[in-house]
Amino acid sequence: MRIRKTAAAGAMVLALTATATACGGEAGTAGDKDTAAKVFSGEYTVAKNVTLNSPVLKKAQERKKIVVGAKADQPFLGFQDTDGKRTGFDIEIAKMVAADLGFSVQQITFKTVDSNIRETSISEGLVDFYVGTYTINDERKQRVGFAGPYYTAGADLLVRRDDNAITGPTALKGKKVCSIVGSTPLSEIKKPKYGAETTELSKYSDCVKSLLDGQVDAVTTDDAILKGFAAERSSKLKVVGKPFTKEPYGVGMNKNDKVLRDAVTASLEKHIKNGDYKKAYEGTLGKSGSAYVAPETPLPRN
Repeated sequence: MRIRKTAAAGAMVLALTATATACGGEAGTAGDKDTAAKVFSGEYTVAKNVTLNSPVLKKAQERKKIVVGAKADQPFLGFQDTDGKRTGFDIEIAKMVAADLGFSVQQITFKTVDSNIRETSISEGLVDFYVGTYTINDERKQRVGFAGPYYTAGADLLVRRDDNAITGPTALKGKKVCSIVGSTPLSEIKKPKYGAETTELSKYSDCVKSLLDGQVDAVTTDDAILKGFAAERSSKLKVVGKPFTKEPYGVGMNKNDKVLRDAVTASLEKHIKNGDYKKAYEGTLGKSGSAYVAPETPLPRN
Protein backbone atom coordinates (compact mmCIF):
# COMPACT_ATOMS: atom_id res chain seq x y z
CA MET A 1 0.00 0.00 0.00
CA ARG A 2 1.00 3.64 -0.19
CA ILE A 3 2.44 5.81 2.57
CA ARG A 4 2.24 9.60 2.69
CA LYS A 5 5.81 10.83 2.81
CA THR A 6 6.84 14.13 4.34
CA ALA A 7 10.41 13.84 3.14
CA ALA A 8 12.17 12.38 0.14
CA ALA A 9 13.07 8.69 0.14
CA GLY A 10 16.41 7.94 1.76
CA ALA A 11 19.44 6.26 0.33
CA MET A 12 19.27 2.76 -1.11
CA VAL A 13 18.84 0.07 1.53
CA LEU A 14 19.63 -3.50 0.56
CA ALA A 15 20.10 -4.95 4.01
CA LEU A 16 19.13 -8.21 5.61
CA THR A 17 17.52 -6.47 8.56
CA ALA A 18 13.87 -5.49 8.97
CA THR A 19 12.59 -2.99 6.41
CA ALA A 20 9.41 -1.12 5.66
CA THR A 21 6.20 -2.98 4.87
CA ALA A 22 3.79 -2.39 2.02
CA CYS A 23 2.24 0.41 4.01
CA GLY A 24 5.58 2.02 4.71
CA GLY A 25 6.48 0.72 8.18
CA GLU A 26 8.11 -2.35 9.63
CA ALA A 27 6.42 -5.62 10.41
CA GLY A 28 9.13 -7.35 12.45
CA THR A 29 8.24 -9.80 15.20
CA ALA A 30 6.08 -9.29 18.25
CA GLY A 31 7.14 -12.37 20.20
CA ASP A 32 4.77 -14.79 21.96
CA LYS A 33 4.50 -17.00 18.88
CA ASP A 34 2.64 -20.29 18.49
CA THR A 35 5.43 -22.83 18.05
CA ALA A 36 3.11 -25.16 16.09
CA ALA A 37 2.74 -22.68 13.25
CA LYS A 38 5.31 -23.89 10.73
CA VAL A 39 5.65 -22.16 7.40
CA PHE A 40 5.36 -24.09 4.12
CA SER A 41 8.26 -24.32 1.68
CA GLY A 42 7.57 -25.90 -1.71
CA GLU A 43 9.64 -27.30 -4.55
CA TYR A 44 8.89 -26.44 -8.17
CA THR A 45 10.06 -28.02 -11.42
CA VAL A 46 12.73 -25.89 -13.05
CA ALA A 47 12.15 -25.22 -16.76
CA LYS A 48 15.00 -26.04 -19.13
CA ASN A 49 16.30 -24.17 -22.16
CA VAL A 50 14.12 -21.11 -21.63
CA THR A 51 14.38 -18.77 -24.61
CA LEU A 52 12.64 -15.42 -24.33
CA ASN A 53 13.49 -12.15 -26.05
CA SER A 54 13.72 -10.44 -22.68
CA PRO A 55 16.72 -8.19 -21.92
CA VAL A 56 16.30 -8.70 -18.17
CA LEU A 57 16.12 -12.48 -18.46
CA LYS A 58 19.11 -12.64 -20.80
CA LYS A 59 21.27 -10.79 -18.28
CA ALA A 60 20.12 -13.11 -15.51
CA GLN A 61 20.94 -16.13 -17.68
CA GLU A 62 24.41 -14.75 -18.34
CA ARG A 63 25.13 -14.39 -14.62
CA LYS A 64 23.35 -17.72 -13.88
CA LYS A 65 21.52 -16.03 -11.04
CA ILE A 66 18.19 -14.25 -10.85
CA VAL A 67 17.93 -11.37 -8.38
CA VAL A 68 14.57 -11.05 -6.64
CA GLY A 69 13.54 -8.13 -4.47
CA ALA A 70 11.48 -9.11 -1.42
CA LYS A 71 10.45 -8.24 2.12
CA ALA A 72 12.21 -9.83 5.07
CA ASP A 73 10.08 -8.75 8.02
CA GLN A 74 6.57 -10.02 7.23
CA PRO A 75 5.86 -13.36 8.96
CA PHE A 76 4.40 -16.08 6.69
CA LEU A 77 4.48 -13.59 3.81
CA GLY A 78 8.04 -12.40 3.16
CA PHE A 79 10.35 -13.27 6.02
CA GLN A 80 14.03 -13.99 6.64
CA ASP A 81 15.05 -15.84 9.77
CA THR A 82 18.31 -15.52 11.70
CA ASP A 83 19.86 -18.28 9.57
CA GLY A 84 19.08 -16.33 6.41
CA LYS A 85 16.29 -18.63 5.22
CA ARG A 86 13.47 -16.94 3.30
CA THR A 87 9.90 -18.13 3.80
CA GLY A 88 6.34 -16.98 3.20
CA PHE A 89 3.64 -16.72 0.56
CA ASP A 90 5.42 -14.04 -1.49
CA ILE A 91 8.64 -16.06 -1.34
CA GLU A 92 6.77 -19.07 -2.74
CA ILE A 93 5.39 -16.90 -5.57
CA ALA A 94 8.94 -15.77 -6.36
CA LYS A 95 10.21 -19.38 -6.37
CA MET A 96 7.42 -20.49 -8.74
CA VAL A 97 8.18 -17.69 -11.19
CA ALA A 98 11.94 -18.22 -11.01
CA ALA A 99 11.53 -21.95 -11.69
CA ASP A 100 9.48 -21.26 -14.83
CA LEU A 101 12.18 -18.86 -15.99
CA GLY A 102 14.76 -21.62 -15.58
CA PHE A 103 16.26 -20.87 -12.16
CA SER A 104 16.46 -23.22 -9.18
CA VAL A 105 16.14 -22.03 -5.60
CA GLN A 106 19.94 -22.13 -5.35
CA GLN A 107 20.11 -19.70 -8.28
CA ILE A 108 17.87 -17.10 -6.63
CA THR A 109 19.52 -14.16 -4.89
CA PHE A 110 16.97 -12.48 -2.66
CA LYS A 111 17.54 -8.83 -1.82
CA THR A 112 15.62 -7.06 0.91
CA VAL A 113 14.38 -3.78 -0.56
CA ASP A 114 12.70 -0.97 1.34
CA SER A 115 9.19 -0.07 0.16
CA ASN A 116 10.17 3.52 -0.59
CA ILE A 117 12.84 2.51 -3.09
CA ARG A 118 11.18 -0.37 -4.94
CA GLU A 119 10.71 1.62 -8.15
CA THR A 120 14.33 2.77 -8.06
CA SER A 121 15.60 -0.78 -7.48
CA ILE A 122 13.63 -2.06 -10.47
CA SER A 123 14.27 0.81 -12.88
CA GLU A 124 18.01 0.78 -12.15
CA GLY A 125 18.23 -2.97 -12.62
CA LEU A 126 19.25 -3.76 -9.05
CA VAL A 127 16.62 -6.53 -9.00
CA ASP A 128 15.22 -8.55 -11.90
CA PHE A 129 11.74 -8.64 -10.43
CA TYR A 130 10.10 -7.82 -7.11
CA VAL A 131 7.56 -9.74 -5.03
CA GLY A 132 6.59 -8.07 -1.77
CA THR A 133 3.05 -6.79 -1.03
CA TYR A 134 3.47 -4.50 -4.03
CA THR A 135 0.19 -2.79 -4.92
CA ILE A 136 -0.42 -2.11 -8.61
CA ASN A 137 -1.47 1.48 -9.24
CA ASP A 138 -1.34 3.99 -12.07
CA GLU A 139 1.35 6.12 -10.43
CA ARG A 140 3.76 3.19 -10.15
CA LYS A 141 2.98 2.06 -13.70
CA GLN A 142 4.69 5.21 -14.89
CA ARG A 143 8.02 3.77 -13.70
CA VAL A 144 7.67 -0.03 -13.55
CA GLY A 145 5.73 -2.86 -15.16
CA PHE A 146 3.53 -5.35 -13.32
CA ALA A 147 2.58 -8.97 -13.84
CA GLY A 148 -0.61 -10.09 -12.15
CA PRO A 149 -2.25 -9.24 -9.83
CA TYR A 150 -1.61 -12.55 -8.10
CA TYR A 151 -3.41 -11.53 -4.88
CA THR A 152 -6.01 -8.90 -4.01
CA ALA A 153 -5.43 -7.55 -0.54
CA GLY A 154 -7.37 -4.95 1.40
CA ALA A 155 -7.11 -3.07 4.67
CA ASP A 156 -8.58 -5.24 7.42
CA LEU A 157 -8.50 -5.65 11.19
CA LEU A 158 -6.48 -7.94 13.44
CA VAL A 159 -8.14 -8.61 16.81
CA ARG A 160 -7.78 -10.96 19.76
CA ARG A 161 -9.27 -14.37 19.05
CA ASP A 162 -11.83 -14.11 21.86
CA ASP A 163 -13.08 -10.70 20.68
CA ASN A 164 -16.45 -11.10 18.96
CA ALA A 165 -17.49 -7.46 19.29
CA ILE A 166 -15.35 -6.11 16.44
CA THR A 167 -16.97 -7.51 13.32
CA GLY A 168 -15.67 -4.94 10.84
CA PRO A 169 -14.70 -1.28 10.45
CA THR A 170 -18.21 -0.11 11.33
CA ALA A 171 -17.88 -1.69 14.80
CA LEU A 172 -14.93 0.46 15.87
CA LYS A 173 -16.71 3.34 17.61
CA GLY A 174 -14.78 4.07 20.81
CA LYS A 175 -12.29 1.26 20.09
CA LYS A 176 -8.53 1.74 20.09
CA VAL A 177 -6.96 0.88 16.72
CA CYS A 178 -3.23 0.77 16.04
CA SER A 179 -1.39 1.29 12.78
CA ILE A 180 1.93 2.79 11.70
CA VAL A 181 2.63 6.47 11.34
CA GLY A 182 1.71 7.84 7.91
CA SER A 183 0.09 4.69 6.52
CA THR A 184 -2.98 4.77 4.28
CA PRO A 185 -4.93 2.36 6.56
CA LEU A 186 -4.31 4.78 9.42
CA SER A 187 -5.61 7.68 7.31
CA GLU A 188 -8.66 5.62 6.39
CA ILE A 189 -9.49 4.47 9.92
CA LYS A 190 -9.18 8.06 11.20
CA LYS A 191 -12.25 9.06 9.19
CA PRO A 192 -15.09 10.25 11.47
CA LYS A 193 -17.49 7.62 10.10
CA TYR A 194 -15.61 4.88 11.98
CA GLY A 195 -15.37 6.65 15.34
CA ALA A 196 -12.14 4.86 16.29
CA GLU A 197 -9.43 6.10 18.64
CA THR A 198 -6.08 5.66 16.91
CA THR A 199 -2.62 4.78 18.20
CA GLU A 200 0.32 5.49 15.88
CA LEU A 201 3.51 3.44 16.23
CA SER A 202 6.56 2.91 14.03
CA LYS A 203 6.27 -0.86 13.51
CA TYR A 204 3.39 -3.27 13.06
CA SER A 205 5.08 -5.68 15.44
CA ASP A 206 4.73 -3.01 18.13
CA CYS A 207 1.05 -2.68 17.29
CA VAL A 208 0.62 -6.45 17.55
CA LYS A 209 2.36 -6.48 20.94
CA SER A 210 0.02 -3.72 22.12
CA LEU A 211 -2.92 -5.82 20.92
CA LEU A 212 -1.67 -8.92 22.77
CA ASP A 213 -1.09 -6.84 25.91
CA GLY A 214 -4.62 -5.40 25.77
CA GLN A 215 -3.50 -1.82 25.21
CA VAL A 216 -5.37 -1.56 21.89
CA ASP A 217 -8.41 -3.38 20.51
CA ALA A 218 -7.31 -3.88 16.90
CA VAL A 219 -4.49 -3.44 14.38
CA THR A 220 -5.11 -2.34 10.82
CA THR A 221 -3.09 -2.74 7.61
CA ASP A 222 -3.26 -4.98 4.50
CA ASP A 223 -5.02 -8.25 5.31
CA ALA A 224 -2.09 -10.24 3.91
CA ILE A 225 0.24 -8.76 6.51
CA LEU A 226 -2.33 -9.28 9.26
CA LYS A 227 -2.83 -12.90 8.21
CA GLY A 228 0.89 -13.48 8.70
CA PHE A 229 0.77 -12.22 12.28
CA ALA A 230 -2.40 -14.26 12.92
CA ALA A 231 -0.68 -17.36 11.51
CA GLU A 232 2.16 -16.88 14.01
CA ARG A 233 -0.32 -16.67 16.90
CA SER A 234 -3.40 -18.54 15.67
CA SER A 235 -4.46 -19.38 19.24
CA LYS A 236 -4.47 -15.71 20.25
CA LEU A 237 -5.26 -13.60 17.16
CA LYS A 238 -7.57 -13.58 14.16
CA VAL A 239 -8.29 -11.44 11.10
CA VAL A 240 -11.84 -10.10 11.00
CA GLY A 241 -12.12 -10.71 7.26
CA LYS A 242 -14.01 -7.58 6.23
CA PRO A 243 -11.54 -5.64 4.03
CA PHE A 244 -12.48 -2.02 3.45
CA THR A 245 -9.98 -1.07 0.72
CA LYS A 246 -8.69 -2.89 -2.37
CA GLU A 247 -4.97 -3.48 -2.98
CA PRO A 248 -4.07 -5.70 -5.98
CA TYR A 249 -0.56 -7.15 -5.50
CA GLY A 250 1.62 -7.57 -8.57
CA VAL A 251 5.11 -8.75 -9.48
CA GLY A 252 7.10 -5.62 -10.32
CA MET A 253 9.71 -5.50 -13.09
CA ASN A 254 11.22 -3.39 -15.86
CA LYS A 255 8.54 -1.26 -17.49
CA ASN A 256 9.83 -1.86 -21.02
CA ASP A 257 10.22 -5.65 -20.80
CA LYS A 258 6.75 -6.76 -21.93
CA VAL A 259 8.03 -10.21 -22.88
CA LEU A 260 9.10 -10.86 -19.29
CA ARG A 261 5.84 -9.45 -17.89
CA ASP A 262 3.78 -11.77 -20.08
CA ALA A 263 5.96 -14.74 -19.15
CA VAL A 264 5.58 -14.03 -15.43
CA THR A 265 1.82 -13.59 -15.76
CA ALA A 266 1.63 -16.91 -17.61
CA SER A 267 3.67 -18.50 -14.81
CA LEU A 268 1.28 -17.18 -12.17
CA GLU A 269 -1.71 -18.53 -14.10
CA LYS A 270 -0.05 -21.94 -14.42
CA HIS A 271 0.56 -22.30 -10.69
CA ILE A 272 -2.92 -21.05 -9.81
CA LYS A 273 -4.42 -23.71 -12.09
CA ASN A 274 -2.18 -26.63 -11.08
CA GLY A 275 -2.77 -26.17 -7.34
CA ASP A 276 0.70 -24.94 -6.34
CA TYR A 277 -0.67 -21.51 -5.50
CA LYS A 278 -3.41 -22.90 -3.22
CA LYS A 279 -0.94 -25.20 -1.46
CA ALA A 280 1.42 -22.27 -0.88
CA TYR A 281 -1.40 -20.09 0.50
CA GLU A 282 -2.73 -22.77 2.82
CA GLY A 283 0.76 -23.47 4.16
CA THR A 284 1.49 -19.82 4.84
CA LEU A 285 -1.22 -17.15 5.15
CA GLY A 286 -3.91 -19.82 5.41
CA LYS A 287 -2.55 -20.83 8.82
CA SER A 288 -4.23 -17.67 10.09
CA GLY A 289 -7.58 -19.41 9.66
CA SER A 290 -8.52 -17.19 6.70
CA ALA A 291 -10.13 -19.16 3.90
CA TYR A 292 -8.48 -19.56 0.52
CA VAL A 293 -9.97 -17.54 -2.34
CA ALA A 294 -8.73 -18.44 -5.82
CA PRO A 295 -7.70 -15.53 -8.05
CA GLU A 296 -9.64 -15.16 -11.27
CA THR A 297 -7.86 -16.33 -14.41
CA PRO A 298 -6.79 -15.38 -16.98
CA LEU A 299 -4.91 -12.58 -15.25
CA PRO A 300 -4.84 -9.20 -17.00
CA ARG A 301 -1.82 -8.36 -19.17
CA ASN A 302 -0.51 -5.00 -17.92
